[in-house]
Amino acid sequence: MNDPDVSAVPTSNGLAGRYFNTGFPALKRLAALGLVSALGAASMVVLAGSVPAMADDAADDDLRLLALGDSLIAGYGLPPEQGFTAQLESALRAEGWPVTVLDGGVSGDTSAGGRARLDWVLADEPDAVLVALGANDGLRGIDPDETRANLDAILARLAGDEDLPTLFAGMYAPPNLGREYEQAFNGLYPDLAATHDVGFFPFFLKDVAMVEALNQGDGIHPNAEGVAVMVENLLPHVTDLLEQAHGNTSGDG
Repeated sequence: MNDPDVSAVPTSNGLAGRYFNTGFPALKRLAALGLVSALGAASMVVLAGSVPAMADDAADDDLRLLALGDSLIAGYGLPPEQGFTAQLESALRAEGWPVTVLDGGVSGDTSAGGRARLDWVLADEPDAVLVALGANDGLRGIDPDETRANLDAILARLAGDEDLPTLFAGMYAPPNLGREYEQAFNGLYPDLAATHDVGFFPFFLKDVAMVEALNQGDGIHPNAEGVAVMVENLLPHVTDLLEQAHGNTSGDG
């Protein structure tokens, strides 16, 4: 049985009141069963069999872009060629960028998991990083202070210690945890982006979350068309990121 992780859907821009009043059965089950029950199977995801293979066939002169995240990065439920990293790499190459996108997504991962994996993913020596973590934190009701601390440490390591151009993608919390939680969770993303002076994309699932035609049957994970929308939205921000990385690698040369 394949038990997915559950990634957040938007709760602002007028969507908060409709989060659990959709036709998506998975969202209704979350509302009916509660976060702990709905996430029980997902929280048991183990790294064995879930950890994606990192690209090891990049050309020597390719830029290496690490995408660090959960199932939204890993392409849960999709053939490899339809997943986020594959589609992003194809779109960037179509724009003329010689780039390899490294798949650092693990289904079910939280900000704590991403923080714990930093040494592993950085072993591939990326030139730039896209960070898209925290969706599972919100849906598990993890204290936003813990999520903030983990993401703060990740950005400090990437943009600070490693001096890597970094793009930070935000997520939204589910409103059933209360307005106070929602404000604390949603607000930590722009705060941390400003603190670490990194590129910021406010909502990773912009134009995709809660659009039935752009999601798989679970109503949560994007289908191939949904991933294409995500890539299209992110592309200008990622090309800006690669411009920075290209400048850094040119300077090194």
